Amino acid sequence: MLLTLLLLLAGSPLVHADGTLDKRISAFDKDRLARFDAIMTEALAEARAGGSAGDIKLLEDALAGTALPLAEGFDPTGDWNCRTFKAGGGVPLVAYGWFKCRISDDGSGWMLQKLTGSQRTSGLFYTLSATRLAYLGAGYYAGEEARRYGEDAKQDQAAVAERRGENRIVIMFPAPQFESKLDVLVLER
Repeated sequence: MLLTLLLLLAGSPLVHADGTLDKRISAFDKDRLARFDAIMTEALAEARAGGSAGDIKLLEDALAGTALPLAEGFDPTGDWNCRTFKAGGGVPLVAYGWFKCRISDDGSGWMLQKLTGSQRTSGLFYTLSATRLAYLGAGYYAGEEARRYGEDAKQDQAAVAERRGENRIVIMFPAPQFESKLDVLVLER
């Protein structure tokens, strides 16, 4: 169902994007996003069953709320505090500390950069609906040049992003290629 939504709504004008999602996204990432709901359910169940009480509370707080509209005067550009949660897989739940992220708009779309920490990401957002974006980015490590989506399939990232509070965006990466079943990047300011 999500894949159908991805393909039907990719061109919606609510949020800037640099092109049509279905022309850029790989078959592997289409599959990951198509399985988003099932992956998220499984990973969160593992996190809740085996994570520490403190980390579970942090994750639940990060995911709280319902998706809010992304248009209607919402401007995500600027600096954000961000933290990553890794849920499911070898370790049930890991909550990392706060780092720095930035969302910019070069006129063709919103771009995310994780600026600090050892594991980073850089990529673009695409409109899925009035309350949901797709994110296509690439992971890299501190000290390396930022990669672009499509340059190295092993580093490609696909995610679903929602605005869950006035100043909170939650980006959920189903089936990342390393370490977990679900990565959650939370941006707050």
